[in-house]
Amino acid sequence: MKRSTDRILTTHAGSLPMPSDLSEMLRTKEAGQPYDAQALQQRLARAVATVVQQQVENGIDIITDGEQSKTSFTTYLSERLAGIETRPGAVARAVSDRQRQDVPEYFAAQRVATPGGGRRQFYCVGPLQYTGQGAVQTDIDNLQAALAGVQAEEAFIPAIAVGTVEHWIANEYYPSDEAFLFALADALREEYKAIVEAGFVLQLDNPNLPDGFGLYTDLDVPAYRKFQELRIAALNRSIAGLPASRIRMHVCWGAHRGPHNTDIPLKDIVDLMLDVKVEAYSVEAANPRHAHEWHLWEQVKLPAGKILIPGVVGHDSDTIEHPELVAERIYNYASVVGRENLIAGTDCGFGTSRLHPAIAQLKLQTLVEGARLASQRLWGR
Repeated sequence: MKRSTDRILTTHAGSLPMPSDLSEMLRTKEAGQPYDAQALQQRLARAVATVVQQQVENGIDIITDGEQSKTSFTTYLSERLAGIETRPGAVARAVSDRQRQDVPEYFAAQRVATPGGGRRQFYCVGPLQYTGQGAVQTDIDNLQAALAGVQAEEAFIPAIAVGTVEHWIANEYYPSDEAFLFALADALREEYKAIVEAGFVLQLDNPNLPDGFGLYTDLDVPAYRKFQELRIAALNRSIAGLPASRIRMHVCWGAHRGPHNTDIPLKDIVDLMLDVKVEAYSVEAANPRHAHEWHLWEQVKLPAGKILIPGVVGHDSDTIEHPELVAERIYNYASVVGRENLIAGTDCGFGTSRLHPAIAQLKLQTLVEGARLASQRLWGR
């Protein structure tokens, strides 16, 4: 995995705004309605080529396909997994549920959109089996084609992590949580392995580690930590034998707008995060609820050989951060983990947060400019 050896490298959390016509085509397919497979593939390939070019033009160093093939960073798996079913009217829980208990009048008055609100609930009703070999290969092929003739430091492909899948798949088949999670880990391993073997960095999307605290409202912090220990064990099982140097993990407190006043502090789960056997950790850090948490790394030592990718540009506001603020955030993190152990990132995906494409581009540009300013200060040139 690339490191910031002579300047601060930049990346983002993966999801980027999708063209409306492509979104409509994908939702038609997802709904089981007739669609033109060839037209969809052609449009998808063009969309990936476009977002790759945009990232390069904006100066992003470590790029991806913008998750253009996925209507959701997580439920895309419903088309790649056997042994699950959905039922009419079944709706998944939301990671904002704990906030809703605390300030119900806010959500009622604002009619705030709920992550998971309207998202179909699935149920595991048989042996889990990965059936997405063709789909992940299409993702790989499209990104490889888009990278032809493009200058980028590195490329990654996101894939949903084991624990986060529980947000919308309930176990009704396996005899225990452990059996279900380990079966899920074994199934998802096929997707992870395909991405790594294709030469890309694998990003494990695991917002569940922080944002699951909002979902499981009956758990206090000690109980929640114990709950997550099993999920971390399953996640490590899913990547066992794969090179940690080709894997990074993204964690956040959810892409939704809201008070976030009940978010679990990073200090309560940072050791669990570092237990995941990857080389780099992408962490939401620009959100005003968590912007102070860079100080945590004054007490918690980043393990040798690891990389931290703090979000220095947010996803939950249309306000474009000033490059000097971005540079300040980068410098703060570099002061506690070391400049060579740092890559500048975003809090969460720009596609899932409903950012207008123009705003998303401006945020990427201010990220790059902030990294340039920070690099001048950190390297003295």
